Amino acid sequence: MPDAHLYGKLLENLQRFISQMKKNKALRMKFWFLLVLLCAITFPGCIFSERCDDWGVDTMKLIQVYEGEPARIRCPLFQDFLKHNYSTAHSAGLTLMWYWTGQGKDLEEPINIRLPDNRINKDKDTLWFRPALLNDTGNYTCMLRNTTFCSRVAFPLEVLRKDPSSCVSQAEKPLLVELPLEHREILTCPDTDGYFPANVTPTVNWYLACQLVDGFTERFPKGLNLTFLSVRQRYEGNYTCIVTYEENGKLYNLTRTSAVKVIGSPSLSKPPSITTPSDQITYEFAPGEDMSIPCEVFFSFVKDSHTDIWWIVDGKNIEENTEPRINVTTRTIPDIAGAKTMVKLLHIKSIIPEDLKRNYTCTASNSLGTVSRQAIVKEKVGTPRYITELACGLGATLFLVVCLIIVYHVYWLEMVLFYRAHFGTDETIGDGKEYDVYVSYARNAEEEEFVLVTLRGVLENEFGYKLCIFDRDSLPGGIITDETLTFIKKSRRLLVVISPSYVLRGTQSLLELKAGIENMASQGNIRLVLVQFKPIKNKEKVKELKLAQSVLNVIKWKGEKSKFPGGRFWKQLHVALPVKKPCLSKTSESAYMELCPTNISM
Repeated sequence: MPDAHLYGKLLENLQRFISQMKKNKALRMKFWFLLVLLCAITFPGCIFSERCDDWGVDTMKLIQVYEGEPARIRCPLFQDFLKHNYSTAHSAGLTLMWYWTGQGKDLEEPINIRLPDNRINKDKDTLWFRPALLNDTGNYTCMLRNTTFCSRVAFPLEVLRKDPSSCVSQAEKPLLVELPLEHREILTCPDTDGYFPANVTPTVNWYLACQLVDGFTERFPKGLNLTFLSVRQRYEGNYTCIVTYEENGKLYNLTRTSAVKVIGSPSLSKPPSITTPSDQITYEFAPGEDMSIPCEVFFSFVKDSHTDIWWIVDGKNIEENTEPRINVTTRTIPDIAGAKTMVKLLHIKSIIPEDLKRNYTCTASNSLGTVSRQAIVKEKVGTPRYITELACGLGATLFLVVCLIIVYHVYWLEMVLFYRAHFGTDETIGDGKEYDVYVSYARNAEEEEFVLVTLRGVLENEFGYKLCIFDRDSLPGGIITDETLTFIKKSRRLLVVISPSYVLRGTQSLLELKAGIENMASQGNIRLVLVQFKPIKNKEKVKELKLAQSVLNVIKWKGEKSKFPGGRFWKQLHVALPVKKPCLSKTSESAYMELCPTNISM
């Protein structure tokens, strides 16, 4: 009964309080404020709806350290995910917290950085272990958060114990370092910056396959660097540097291993070279026999290049063939410095007469080019013999045709320029155009120098063309869009300087490109000339540039190789520009006609 009486009193007081709240607005406001405050203190999530971006465990960030050695792990949120630096995040009110999940455990725990020996501590975005112990192995999570934002990522740390009688552990994944053959190179002991002050000179010992060597042949250790006077194939192997330094009266070691791989020199990188089939080899088979034709290709080392080899039969890739009697096999023969020979064998069981009439072509490619070679296949019996005179006549004719093709292929630019200079019709007479070339380019310092100094200097001073450069020839105060369209209509060519900066959205250069393409498609009174100043990735291209590149040739600027006015770049550009009244060049270093330096009046 006392409890019932107390309950009745409490209910009566609550009803009286609610009645007073209905009459007093200020009392109602105070009540709701206290309720919200209590909710915020007890359950912060009732006010702030926090969304935490969890990037999971980044296994590509595996960190391996040795037991008893100092170690550090940097939070990858600032490098790979958020692209912020620690100071900016801290100034914005974000807090960086560290957690870890021990090996074989499921529970994530906060890291205790207040150990008595100060073994684990943090400095900005870095967690330090001085030293690391075996039980530190696990997944480490760094979380950046405030009351409204949260982002976290985990990555594994593995503490290794060195193998008995060895300077390293077989479980370690050493850093791969590629050194070009016969080059002078320096191998630096990796990941040592920041472990000791700059004024401290540590003791460094270099090992090859864990064997301490006082003097390397053509390799000289000096501190953190190992100098290769000339890289040889036999110098491949695992190089280990052990750095010893003192900090706060304690000696620490840092063990770092680099797996040195010798690669081919960039100067020796070439397109694939097909050894077989060749023009000197004829494959003869009789119907009913098995046909086997090898394709042997030598690939020099080309960095980051994909190599491929395949057979094409009557224009179709044999790899797509489903006929059971046809199959191909591939084998690879490694060579020095990353080079290799690949052999792809085409095998056809029980051939029929139609198989002997097919076209068998071997094709190989890498990033530097694609080559093809046809295999000559004949029937063993019944092959007609040509008389010697006919063979000689055909051979001489073929030789002459090949020579003419080679001459044309090598000197076609000079031939075109010679024809234009002597027999070409002047395009500038009576067309009503004011400029020969309108130059469209990205507005940055490097490309402005290329256009205003290099292009303008040669095209105006050497070739006599009249260029329209918007930033130079436009009057101040005008409307950019209207003036751009007017200049393009007054020009015979639109010269587009392609670069990664050119394809940025909303730039004037894209307006010029679109206007030129529309003019060329609708009226046909202007032609586009594409000059590649710097290569761009396919994913960066806009549709107008893709369209232009699909139907037009691109003239590539190759830096120092292209600066000579009589070089191939300027000849290609000269052919693409309008024909003007020719005259002989005063300095005849080139073997073709140059345009007069004076402009023809309109």
